[in-house]
Amino acid sequence: MSLFTLGTLLCGFAPNFSLLLIGRMVQASGAGILMPLMQTVLFVIFPPEKRGVAMGIFGLIVAFAPAVGPTLSGWIVDQFQWRILFYLLLPIALIILLLAFFLVENITQTNKPKFDFLSIILSSLGFGGLLYSFSIAGSFGWTSPTTLGILIVAILALTWFITRQSHLAEPMLNFRVFTYKMFTLPMAMVIIVFVAFIGGMTILPIYMQSVLHYSALKSGLALMLGGIVMGILSPFTGRIYDQLGARPLAFVGLSFVTVSGFLLTKISSTTSFSYLTIAFVIMMIGEATVMMPLTTAALNALPLSMISHGTAMNNTIRQIAGAIGTAVLVTIMTSHSLDISKFGSTALVPGVQITFKVVTCLSLLGLTLAFSIKKKNI
Repeated sequence: MSLFTLGTLLCGFAPNFSLLLIGRMVQASGAGILMPLMQTVLFVIFPPEKRGVAMGIFGLIVAFAPAVGPTLSGWIVDQFQWRILFYLLLPIALIILLLAFFLVENITQTNKPKFDFLSIILSSLGFGGLLYSFSIAGSFGWTSPTTLGILIVAILALTWFITRQSHLAEPMLNFRVFTYKMFTLPMAMVIIVFVAFIGGMTILPIYMQSVLHYSALKSGLALMLGGIVMGILSPFTGRIYDQLGARPLAFVGLSFVTVSGFLLTKISSTTSFSYLTIAFVIMMIGEATVMMPLTTAALNALPLSMISHGTAMNNTIRQIAGAIGTAVLVTIMTSHSLDISKFGSTALVPGVQITFKVVTCLSLLGLTLAFSIKKKNI
């Protein structure tokens, strides 16, 4: 929380873009520690039969921020200067930091793990390079020397990192979590669902602003209801998971995501605001039904000593899936779009339709994987 607060302070008073970027990196470092830590704490505090509800409440919090955040921040930026975003966040971060310092206690026995600095360097080069190479692929091209060079370095660093972890007594990130089938299978399905989520959150705003000429605020409003619905449903799907397990929720949720993907393949240059909102709400119902229950099922498959590695791996996988999913879906959209000089703003429509056809196919793949989940995995 200290890193996040420091990053917020740097962003609020940044005199130039370089310092703003550094501030955001410091913020991200703090958030990167907090997210898996919160999940680990929940799994230590709650017994297996109550973890679904706990993770559902966690999902409510996680879903509410991206649902309301873009719309609220867009309105603030339109009405005031962008620094206000960080000025508003800073006192909240400071209050949470103080509360954590005085109220939060360690719930497990602490130890002093040995820091392997080479692993830290390799993971930074590997994961950071992988995310960066996919993020610039849309601008530089997949075959550009810059993209390929960074990607090759990232792959080599990751290979060395993974090999090194398997030989360390106390690995920084334990890849043995993938030897547990009921961890690996739900994680694969989470990747599919998260890519579909990225498709909705990334491709739809591009389409709405470029083709339908919506403002950033109106685009955010079209997506906000879906995020709110996802947040509201998360605790309920968590309770259902505790009672029935992940299998029925996976079938229902992926069916919703598939239907939503199919509806979005039918969009055109005249698609209405209500149609887009309803289609995205359907997708978010599916996300709420699948995301946290599958994550809970995956982590429940691990022994308690591996939970911290499982939560760290879960968050790492989601970040990688988000970066790769965004890059691939945007590439599909642009490569299947028409000549903008001839067709104007409608040129993107075929590319967007093809993109959501891919999302629909991925969702169907997830449905087939759901057959492999145990009927009751808690």
